[in-house]
Amino acid sequence: MTRPDMTLEQAQRALSAAFKDAGIDTAHLDARVLLEAATGLETTHIALNPERLLTPQENARLLTYQAQRLAFKPVSKIIGQREFWGRAFQVNEHVLDPRPDSETLIEAALAHLPEGQDFRLLDLGTGSGCLLLTLLAERAQGQGVGVDVSSQALKVAEANAKALDVQSRASFLNSHWLDKVVGRFDMIVSNPPYISDAEMAELDKNVLDYDPHLALHGGEDGLDPYRLISAEAQKYLRPEGWLLFEIGHTQGPQVCAMMRQSGFLEISVLPDLAARDRVVMGRVAGVSERK
Repeated sequence: MTRPDMTLEQAQRALSAAFKDAGIDTAHLDARVLLEAATGLETTHIALNPERLLTPQENARLLTYQAQRLAFKPVSKIIGQREFWGRAFQVNEHVLDPRPDSETLIEAALAHLPEGQDFRLLDLGTGSGCLLLTLLAERAQGQGVGVDVSSQALKVAEANAKALDVQSRASFLNSHWLDKVVGRFDMIVSNPPYISDAEMAELDKNVLDYDPHLALHGGEDGLDPYRLISAEAQKYLRPEGWLLFEIGHTQGPQVCAMMRQSGFLEISVLPDLAARDRVVMGRVAGVSERK
C-alpha cells in the first residue's frame, strides 16, 4: 500500500511487491508504468529523482491503480492506452488491446502496399483501429474503411484516427462483417474473433474479465468468421487483391483450406516472433488469370 509520505522509489517498490505477492508475472514493469501514469513523470525523471515525495493526489491515483491491477485489470485498460507499431492507441473495455502478435500482419500487409501507390483498404472487425490506422499512417496514399459490429468500438477507432491524424483517409462502418460494405478494395485485413467454446472457459482473467467477449469468441470451433469472410471476400477485392487474416496459432491449416476452396491463390502462412503460425494470406486472380 502506497502512502503520500513515500518517495517515488519507495512507491514503486511497494507496488511491485504487492503485484508480485498477487502472482502477477510483470510486477516490476507494471509498477513502473502505473507510477509514471499516476505522476505524469517519465522513467528518466523518476530514476534521477528517486527521493521526490508523492503528492496526495498522486498517491490517491496510485491506490486506485493498485486496486485495479490486483483485480487483474490489464495495465493498458487502467491507463487507457497501448503501444502498437511505435504508436499509442486508446483502448477501453469495448476493444481488444493491440498486441505484438498483430505486427506480423502489419509487416506482411506493408510488403504488398508499395509506397506512393494509391490503394483502398478494408479492415473487418477493426476494434481499436490498430490495423487499419497503422497501415494508413505508414502509407500516405491509402484510403481505408474500418468495419465493426460494435458502435462503441467504432468510437474508439475514430478517436484513434484523429489522434494519428489520418481521419481524412479513414471512414468507419457499423456492420456485421460484410453486410453493409460496398465497393472493391485492394486489400482486406482482419483479426477476427477466433477463440473456441472450449478455449473461452480457459482464458486468463486479464482477458476474460476485461476484454469484450464479442471480439474474442469465434463460434464453437473458433472459425466461424473465417468461413464467412473467406467465402465472401472475393466479391469485394479488385483483381490481384489480397486477403490477410490473423489467426490462432493452431488454425493455419483450416484457414488455408477455406481460402483455397474459395479460389484464393498464393496462400501462405507467416509466423510471429515466437515462431507460431500467426497470419494466413492469399490473393485473388488477376484479369489475365481468370478463365
